[in-house]
Amino acid sequence: MRIKSLLHYTENHQYCVYREFCLSSLDNRMLHSIYQPMVGAFAISFYHLLFQQLPIEKIGYSRIEQQRRLFLTLGMEPSETGRKFLIEQASKLEAVGLLQTSRIYVPENDDYMYEYELTAPLSPTEFFNTQHLTLLLRDKIGKFAVLSLREELWIKEPEEWSGAKQNKENISVPFYEIFELNTHVIDYELEQALSEVSTTRQSGLQAGEESNGLNYADIILRFPRESVNREYVEKLRFNFEQMGIVNYVVNKYELNVQDLCRLLDEDGIFTPQGDIILDELQHQANLHFRQGKKRQEQREVLAGKIISIRQEEDNPEGSLQLEHAVQMEYYVEVPIQFKSKCDVHQYNMMLRNEPYTKLLKTFFPGAVPDNLIDIFEKIDLSYKLPGEVINVLIHYLMSLLASGGDQRINRNFVEAIASNMLLKQINSYEKAVQYIKDQSKVKGKQAAASGGSRTRTYGNNKQTKAKPEIPIAKDNSQGDLVSEEEFEEMMKMAAEIQASKKQG
Repeated sequence: MRIKSLLHYTENHQYCVYREFCLSSLDNRMLHSIYQPMVGAFAISFYHLLFQQLPIEKIGYSRIEQQRRLFLTLGMEPSETGRKFLIEQASKLEAVGLLQTSRIYVPENDDYMYEYELTAPLSPTEFFNTQHLTLLLRDKIGKFAVLSLREELWIKEPEEWSGAKQNKENISVPFYEIFELNTHVIDYELEQALSEVSTTRQSGLQAGEESNGLNYADIILRFPRESVNREYVEKLRFNFEQMGIVNYVVNKYELNVQDLCRLLDEDGIFTPQGDIILDELQHQANLHFRQGKKRQEQREVLAGKIISIRQEEDNPEGSLQLEHAVQMEYYVEVPIQFKSKCDVHQYNMMLRNEPYTKLLKTFFPGAVPDNLIDIFEKIDLSYKLPGEVINVLIHYLMSLLASGGDQRINRNFVEAIASNMLLKQINSYEKAVQYIKDQSKVKGKQAAASGGSRTRTYGNNKQTKAKPEIPIAKDNSQGDLVSEEEFEEMMKMAAEIQASKKQG
């Protein structure tokens, strides 16, 4: 339990307990024989006290009460010493996976409420397959005591039975061979009623937690037990920062839980301390994303049809962090193709918060060209420009195309702008918007200078004479505007001119 100030955790604060299980006889033995040596008797007593806040035959939420009840029941003084001690006991329960504490801010009272979510003890098989818990128990009671407890909790199969297991055959009958359901009629009232009284927890967003992202249970259920990275993945359970990184990559590259488990099982994804290496995970996810795109195109060709990817609507549930607001002074104009779909506020929020892979899809509803994906992939992975800066760059390039100019969006041109941004340390959304505004002003001044007028004065009479239209060499530093065929033709003409001069 991370509490910076003891004034935020007192006996006057309210609390609520949530659980989805009931303790069995085996669970109670695991608590007292296995968990108690690790966390202490007082922590297990605190666990039982929280468990008893709900009737034993029910699950869900307890009543909201003041924490004064917890202090008095445990015989603790509601002082600074008592608060520190209770926080310490809760932290021990959290460390071994029996408790998860959340803090909820209540704006009306300008204060906090606390939620204690209890988790059932692991079964003997799951516990002894969890390496870090087994090692902690060994450090507390010794190796031989651990082996003795394991033998007490597990009854071996008879010798006669182990010899006959070779001829084991599953003769169980599946559900649909016995029962037949009436699937022709859909009972919408029943489905609605079940959803309204559902026992599934509908929790709010944690700080830094995804609302539509994958959770720890989705990952650990499908992750192989024999993997070397298993212990690192288990640490994601209460590490919301690392889970935020995982969901950021999942949302950015449209991964499902099976794809993510395969990536997390790769070598080099985790540091020796168990932290995720974001660059390596993004690299592997990008390779998977590109391979999936190619396989999808091949399937479409073989099927004889092209399936257009429907443009995704705004989805505020898929971001690494909470959505960042955009100040109006840094708003950019909505492109022509978006004016009928969103307003200026929605468009700027999309630029600020969406990954560039999804932003490209909004500009190309059919399919994003591979060369554009290659260009921005290099800018993302090699140049390390932030995602919001890349989005502003995409907006700037698309604005140039929409303006009707003859500028080509090629690799050299885009990389030149990205290099300039990197050189000027454009590392935030605000700096990127200011940068493109400055570039637009420079282009506007150049256009005004080339198309202006010249005024000459003779005595008291002013005469305005238009400037002669003198051909001006265009600046070609931003992009390669000459094709290879044109370049070869120019070289041939130059050689012919040089040869005619020598003959003359």
